[in-house]
Amino acid sequence: MSAAENTAIVRRFVDEVWNGGNVDAIDAIIAPDAVDHNPNPGQPPGSEGVKWVVRAFRAGLPDLRMEREDQIAEGHTVADRWTISGAHQGELFGIPATGKRVRMAGIDMIRVVEGKMVEHWLSVDQLGLLQQLGIVPTPGQP
Repeated sequence: MSAAENTAIVRRFVDEVWNGGNVDAIDAIIAPDAVDHNPNPGQPPGSEGVKWVVRAFRAGLPDLRMEREDQIAEGHTVADRWTISGAHQGELFGIPATGKRVRMAGIDMIRVVEGKMVEHWLSVDQLGLLQQLGIVPTPGQP
């Protein structure tokens, strides 16, 4: 598949799954045995783990919106730089709702083979998210 076709698959994932909340679309987009090189604690493997993560984020941030900042592709690899935002209205990975609006930036590197996402690397600002939620103090705060 071409780089353009691979970016279309990643765009579909963001649009339908993250922004649309259609977790069932994951089966058509991500290989069942996909490898996540940066899983969350307790995350199941493969596409079921992706469903688990999306459900957890959407439960905690029901109005979640992912905005793509940049996308670059070469061969089988697609890089996405993005920002997620939403109001923390439900439990998020064990953190009770705070009602605070949060933003979290990240970069995904995704390998796509034969029309499915098969491998994923992630760099994300988890510390910034925890500071916004008041779980971890920001520098200079007690």
